[in-house]
Amino acid sequence: MIIAIDGPAASGKGTIGKRLAAHYGLRHLDTGLLYRAVGKTVLDAGKSPDDREAAIAAAQSLDLTRFDEATLKGAEAGEAASHVSAIPEVRAALVDYQRAFAAEEPGAVLDGRDIGTVICPDADVKIFVTASPEVRASRRGKEYRAAGQSIDDATVLADIRKRDERDSSRAASPLKQADDAVLLDTTAMGVEEAVAAAITIVEARRG
Repeated sequence: MIIAIDGPAASGKGTIGKRLAAHYGLRHLDTGLLYRAVGKTVLDAGKSPDDREAAIAAAQSLDLTRFDEATLKGAEAGEAASHVSAIPEVRAALVDYQRAFAAEEPGAVLDGRDIGTVICPDADVKIFVTASPEVRASRRGKEYRAAGQSIDDATVLADIRKRDERDSSRAASPLKQADDAVLLDTTAMGVEEAVAAAITIVEARRG
């Protein structure tokens, strides 16, 4: 079984993805970490995340073991990821990695921005997770502060709006809801309620 979860930054898709994977005994891949790792690799090399050649080279030789998840979850890596993910060659380099992960038994839950539309268009279940920009900014701000980063919600909100625009308008695999994806708006939901709603969607789609 392959479950594709898409949605904008801080919508809750990563948490839902992890919990669904645990619930169904599947493997989980937060595909955003791949792009964050590419972005961080470029930054660590002293280059700009808009440097096309540097980003492509980083994607083609990506080594996820170089990074811990806390580093990749930081604001710097997130901002860089939004830039490198707009480069078609970067996305192409990471497509095979994601599809190979999804194809292994017993299946997987993948979350990102183009899973249901590009990576796994034939996924058994597709969920598009969203929430209001203000709620997403509040969630992400709490994550950053919990990780020891000093940042206010207004700054995070501005960044999220910028990333939404960039992700939705890019030429390469823009963020959009697949025609056969079920919309899950988590604006007014806590984690447990959102996970329960996602499980209900999966069960309905499994028939």
